[in-house]
Amino acid sequence: MKKAISIRSVIPNIITILALSLGLTAIKFALVQNFHNAIICIVLAAILDAADGRIARLIKGTSKFGAELDSLADFVNFGVAPALMLYIWDLNIYGNLGWVVTLIYIICCCLRLARFNLTSNIIKNPILNNFFTGVPSPAGAGIVLLPIIISLGNFSYLLDEAQYFPVIIVIISSFLMISKIPTYAFKKIKITKAYVLLIMLFSVLLFGFLITYTFNTLFVIGVMYILSIPVSFFHLKYLKNKHNLKTDSDESLISEDVL
Repeated sequence: MKKAISIRSVIPNIITILALSLGLTAIKFALVQNFHNAIICIVLAAILDAADGRIARLIKGTSKFGAELDSLADFVNFGVAPALMLYIWDLNIYGNLGWVVTLIYIICCCLRLARFNLTSNIIKNPILNNFFTGVPSPAGAGIVLLPIIISLGNFSYLLDEAQYFPVIIVIISSFLMISKIPTYAFKKIKITKAYVLLIMLFSVLLFGFLITYTFNTLFVIGVMYILSIPVSFFHLKYLKNKHNLKTDSDESLISEDVL
């Protein structure tokens, strides 16, 4: 008699599959030059990506299969899809250079996810749990899609005199993903009860702005995240000095096995 599978183990995987479908649909929209809907699909995929892991832990439905599926979905949603969207939108005019830059981003995203899978189970100091090593793939996708977001918002004038801006932003995003620059792991940061209501109010306002001024809001969020990167770097450096912490335990493993 075959062993039955609990429905709670299937639900997170269904969410991941839906996110993967959104990433593939984003490519479909890009092929017909509908970048508005393509960006929306990537944003929704990112929301589902943030939700599936939390739901899996909440209902105790985590599994090795789900972890591997999530990683593959992230590669498509935040690696392949954004790169192809940007290539179709602008990078193709640069000929072979545009395609090489596209490949660089996709490969860097793959390396980023491989490194994350390698180090995700390593037990680290609780202080370090609030930081990622490098920019996570969803944030990398957000950075690399900024040129399209700018063009769809009210900031399109910023692109008028910014020659090679898409190429530069792809290279920057690729470097940030495979770098060892510490970045905030926002979903791991714990909030005290005193700030819960404030965070809830802010979430409502953010949702309202996303619905009303979608691409302007996404642009502001992207800029704020980029500005948070140097802040996270110096913040972690301060915490290491304060608590006399040495090099992260995962860095030696990374240098031996991957980079």
